Amino acid sequence: MSGAVFPGDDFAAAGLNRQHVFALADLPADLRAALPAQPDEQRLILLGHAGRRLWDCVQAAGTGGRHPIDDYCRQSIARLFAEHLPGHRYRLLYPGETPVGLQALGKLAGWHHASPFMVGIDGEWGSWFAYRALILCTADFPPTAAAERCNPCRDCHQRPCIAACPAEAADDPFRLERCIDQRLRPGSPCALACPARNACPVGAEHRYSAAQMRHAYALSLATLRRWRESLPQEATGRAPNSAIQPRATR
Repeated sequence: MSGAVFPGDDFAAAGLNRQHVFALADLPADLRAALPAQPDEQRLILLGHAGRRLWDCVQAAGTGGRHPIDDYCRQSIARLFAEHLPGHRYRLLYPGETPVGLQALGKLAGWHHASPFMVGIDGEWGSWFAYRALILCTADFPPTAAAERCNPCRDCHQRPCIAACPAEAADDPFRLERCIDQRLRPGSPCALACPARNACPVGAEHRYSAAQMRHAYALSLATLRRWRESLPQEATGRAPNSAIQPRATR
């Protein structure tokens, strides 16, 4: 079926207000080779959320469980495809077991720039966005043009995020081991929030609610604790990236 238009407004109403359609044929060869695409799948759709809308939708829907955001996103995507794109087959790669380069795709979409506190940043939304789904689809939606926004950190001279980091980890290069140790300390201010991230003025009006922040950071903290407990007592090293950023940008 050709000539389909991606129903972006309907996805945004469900809280998935960041959307980018990639033509598979136009992706860099390394990214394209890593995707388990079938011959009739023409498009790769990256979905994210920005700000507080998705969390409000999850709460209104009453979605429970350990991963209510993932469950809500799966349900919403299934519903929206059934309602608006019944002639098109899709496959959900993320959330799922397929390893995908979300940040690399975010950079191609113009969403993701590096920040001193190891969370992707955007000129409009700041760091208050996250990748929520990656879909292979048979539709031939028009590809999305990349957002043309520069890294806001380049013009930030005061760099309040670096001063606000209790672990003195936010810098170039980011000191991951210091961040891990600080988050795992009893009573740490970094356990369920990131003072460096909160200090960033970019997109501050979109900052997550306290409940949303606690949910996201509690998941990453639990993953980090399991990783640390699994190490031999004498072992040292870096935590897996998922321990710090379970959704690439939380």
